[in-house]
Amino acid sequence: MSKRDELITKYATDIENRFNITPDMDFLTKVTVGLGPAIYNSDASKVSGSSEKELEIVKQNFLLKKLGMDDGPELMDAIKSVVERYGSSVNNKYRAVVYYMLAKHFNKESVYDA
Repeated sequence: MSKRDELITKYATDIENRFNITPDMDFLTKVTVGLGPAIYNSDASKVSGSSEKELEIVKQNFLLKKLGMDDGPELMDAIKSVVERYGSSVNNKYRAVVYYMLAKHFNKESVYDA
């Protein structure tokens, strides 16, 4: 099993355990691949849920740029909701999981169909 496949399995387990849903493995793989080499960097592969600066980066780089969303308060509300559901006891949440949950929340899976 490749390192990427191991990470995808780890992300799927997190989604199952933290969000109590069965992940769409094809879509999770697309989100993970879309993150490129960042998934192998211990800092870049995670999102600090307690950092407003980090949450703003998620909004700017993922929701606005990648998903093409229009800016509004609902974006940060969704990010905070995912972070809250992930669990306050988890200091660093996997970026792939956060992005997966946000894309699902906004029904933006088609962005990865290219």
